[in-house]
Amino acid sequence: MALQEEFEKQGLWLFRYRGILPVIILMIGFLLFIQTELNPDSFFLKNSPYEIYFEMFCLAIGLFGLFIRICVIGFTPKNTSGRTVKNQVADALNTKGMYSLVRDPLYVGNYFMWLGPAILSGNFWFVVAFTLSYWVYYERIMYAEEQFLRNKFGSIYTDWSNKVPAFVPDFKNFIKADLSLSWKKVVRKEITGIFVLFAIFFVFDYVGVYLKNDEAPNPFLLYSMIFLLIAIVIIKIIKKKTDWLKQENR
Repeated sequence: MALQEEFEKQGLWLFRYRGILPVIILMIGFLLFIQTELNPDSFFLKNSPYEIYFEMFCLAIGLFGLFIRICVIGFTPKNTSGRTVKNQVADALNTKGMYSLVRDPLYVGNYFMWLGPAILSGNFWFVVAFTLSYWVYYERIMYAEEQFLRNKFGSIYTDWSNKVPAFVPDFKNFIKADLSLSWKKVVRKEITGIFVLFAIFFVFDYVGVYLKNDEAPNPFLLYSMIFLLIAIVIIKIIKKKTDWLKQENR
């Protein structure tokens, strides 16, 4: 099999199982976090007055990634930029908004979303390994996606891809999206992701408190997680009982 076909085959397989990488990252990062907690001398911020600020900095990085995802999901039309894991879906080619800055903005958002917990581990080499692994993993997925888009949209895709970088944004290319922000779509698709991010940070924080015999976990993380959990329950009830969050034909 030629290398081109091999890359595409690998990318299609990784696209289908792309949810595996975050789980692996999380498990390894969690074990390294425990190791750092048990050996605080290995990371200079542990047991210092600045540790809480470091934790919030890591959370902010994760939330920045979610913000990028919201800017992508909220401004794109139906049947594009979806969460499907079975097949490539693209009824239209997104070229404006976040897609005028970078060809794969969702993957940029995902990177920062998982970079936060990776940094929280307190292990510099794990962050480096995560970044390299993420690049190799998603490079194959992006290759397969671009083959699909090239075959479907032809010169429209190649003309756009020649001007827009694959992963590092070029802000001078920005073109405003045609659609307005769909908060309903954002709520439907991203509220669970926000909860999961806060839950991850809460678990890390709680384990750190337990290992150090501190008084209580970070109340901001605890209350945020409870608030988001209640919001998810309410949203599920709304989706079941009403059409208020029904997907728009856009």
